[in-house]
Formats: sequence, C-alpha cells, structure tokens
Amino acid sequence: MILTENPANPILRLTDLAAVAEIARSRDIILVVDSTMATPVATRPILLGADLVVHSLTKYMNGHGDALGGSVSGSKNLIEEIRKQGGVYLGAAMSATNAWLIMRGIDTLFPRVNAMSRTALEVANFLSQHPKVTKVVYPGLESHPQHELAKRQMDVFGGMITFQTDEPENMCSQLAKRLQVVHYAVSLGHQRSIVCMLSTDELNNSTWGLQGEKLEEYKKWAGEGLFRLSIGLESSADIISDLDQALRG
Repeated sequence: MILTENPANPILRLTDLAAVAEIARSRDIILVVDSTMATPVATRPILLGADLVVHSLTKYMNGHGDALGGSVSGSKNLIEEIRKQGGVYLGAAMSATNAWLIMRGIDTLFPRVNAMSRTALEVANFLSQHPKVTKVVYPGLESHPQHELAKRQMDVFGGMITFQTDEPENMCSQLAKRLQVVHYAVSLGHQRSIVCMLSTDELNNSTWGLQGEKLEEYKKWAGEGLFRLSIGLESSADIISDLDQALRG
C-alpha cells in the first residue's frame, strides 16, 4: 500500500497523484489518499488513479466543528474487504447524531469550500506582503514550489494557509491574546477561521514521529515553527484586519 496525504498537513506539500497512481498500478500496489484538506471540491483522487480515498469528516465535510467522523471511499470490492476485516473488529458505524450533523454539513460543502478558497487567496496575498511574516505557503500562490501541480490537480486551492514569523513562540502568545475574529485553536475546516502554531520540537516529540531525514525534510518547508491558518466563512476584510492588528501587536 502507498498512503499519501494531499495536501500534507501542515506543510501543504502536494503529491502528484496521477504519477504515483501510475507507479502503484505498475506494481499492483493499492494507492490510498487522505484528501481531507483538499475535499472533493478541490481534488477527486479516484479520477486521478487512487484506489481508496480517506476523509476526516470532522473537518470540511461536517464544516461546523460539532461532530466526529471518518470515511473511506473506493470500489465495491475493496470496501467489502474493509467491511469484512476492519468493520468486524473496529466497527463501521458512527452515532446517528454525528451522521446527521455531517450529512447536514455536506449539503453546503461546495459553496463553503469555494468561498473559503477565494478568501484564502486574498489572505495569503496579504500575509505574503506583511512586515511581520517571513514566509507564506499556499498552493494558489505562484511562490508555492508546486504551484503548477496544484493548477493541474486542484479545481480550487482550498482554505488552508501556513505562514512563518520571526520568534514564533512570542508571536504565538501575541496572536492568542490579540485575535478577535480568528480563533486561536487546533482543528481546521470549520465555519470559523482558526490558527495555531506547530513547532518543529513539538512534531519531533509527538505522535508525528519525525526524526532524522524526515525531520530535516520537514524543516525545509516549516522552518523552526509555522502557523497553520484554516480560513472560515468570515469576510476577507475582517480576517485580514484582525490578522494585521494581531501580528503588529
């Protein structure tokens, strides 16, 4: 099995899904794509050759931060195998309330993700010019090292942005204290904008398990710490104004 997350959380690095799918097919390997951060609005991995697609329904699919769930999609044969194996031992049904909340959210998935993507591009452009920000990563920016790939396999560029600042630990406290519209919290894909800091040390010592070459590769994208910003449904003007006053202190 080849398992990829596209875009990768939190560094927003992309995988060329069509190219990896071709490699997988030539070796009779199953390709599984976690497409939580792209959503089907941006990318549909099965059309690019993936065998299974995984989503954390807690995020964009639900869209309101009030239900937990997950899904795996694919061919009937593969899903039947998952049901026979994983379903028997781990369970394959969520609570009725969570299912209802997630289905409610999916009804508005398309307009939500499109709106978030438009706002995210405006915010990313703003952050890239901000004196307190040293780097911005967003697939919709030409500065993203895989921008051409993003244009090929994404219909929209999504609502996730990462950015870096000098002295991220101090900026972390500053944002948490000063933000008024954007919430300083973990999670993503909700109706409200959310930002949090992820440090390299935290990732090295956590369940992410990044060490050695993997940690060095991560640092190329993330430096010593980055802020992961999930754009919500607020107006771009309100988000930009709030980030500006919070970053400037």
